[in-house]
Amino acid sequence: MIHPHSELRFISDEVGYGVFATRPIPKGTITWVLDELDREFTPEEIAELSAPYQEILEKYCYRNSKGNSILCWDLGRFVNHSFDSNCLATAYGFEIAVRDIEPGEELTDDYGYLNITEPFRGIEEGTRRKIVYPDDLVRYHKVWDKQVQSAIKHTLGVDQPLKQIIEPGLWKTITRLAEGKEPMRSIYEIYYDPAKNGSQRNGVMAKAAQG
Repeated sequence: MIHPHSELRFISDEVGYGVFATRPIPKGTITWVLDELDREFTPEEIAELSAPYQEILEKYCYRNSKGNSILCWDLGRFVNHSFDSNCLATAYGFEIAVRDIEPGEELTDDYGYLNITEPFRGIEEGTRRKIVYPDDLVRYHKVWDKQVQSAIKHTLGVDQPLKQIIEPGLWKTITRLAEGKEPMRSIYEIYYDPAKNGSQRNGVMAKAAQG
């Protein structure tokens, strides 16, 4: 589930749609949580679907560490890529704001950790990285870990609208992480390595390059 203080807006013909903050979302805010309505598809299940459904999954899904495709049921599937994203994933099934997000600012992810199946060139942002690769998690997980570790320290001091759908056990873990009482697991844990887990078979590409 995406943060409730967000809305879908059309950006341009090139980009399509994106998700924008309607209120301030401070650093440390949980911006998305994998919930009970999000659906997981195995490559075999996708192969049995007709072409129109496969196209939808190819556009809107991301892949988890098992190589299965996850379809977000809400606006979460419209969050666009940025090489300087203001939200980052964790190994715990939630995403977090790694800096303050202002009203009217777009919520963005780095598709480098979504286990895409093919490289793609992102929209020019003036960053050193220009292309997203399937193995970006291998190369950049330490950088992303540091950003998440910095953000999680603020989690208990800001409003958390998504707390109501977070499992109590997970919230206890988040609390320990925020208090520095437990080391944070690396985002590298969500990496899917086709070489170790068999062929991609009918692997579906994570979200499209943009909305």
